[in-house]
Amino acid sequence: MSETRTGGFVTVAKAGEIPEGGIKVVRLGDQSLAIFKVDGSYHALEDVCTHDGGPLAEGTLEGHVIECPRHGARFDVRTGAVLSLPAMVPVPRYEVRVVGDDIQVAWS
Repeated sequence: MSETRTGGFVTVAKAGEIPEGGIKVVRLGDQSLAIFKVDGSYHALEDVCTHDGGPLAEGTLEGHVIECPRHGARFDVRTGAVLSLPAMVPVPRYEVRVVGDDIQVAWS
């Protein structure tokens, strides 16, 4: 999807593109972001496990928890907080809003 900027937010997907419990990876600049839909809300994290730099979106999403496929570190997709080792540093989180059918991520 092409980037559309509005007031510091970038459109990254349409609401119908991500099903409940789904994940979409988007690329903004030189970063990959994982967009999650959980309980009807969208959340955005950098697509990286802070333990070893692996692709977090390739992990298993259960409720609000994503588990890294490499070593099992777990993170809360709502906050980026670490829930279990071996990761010790939170994953960067981005503000998300929905305008009409557009899912937008705060991006500067």
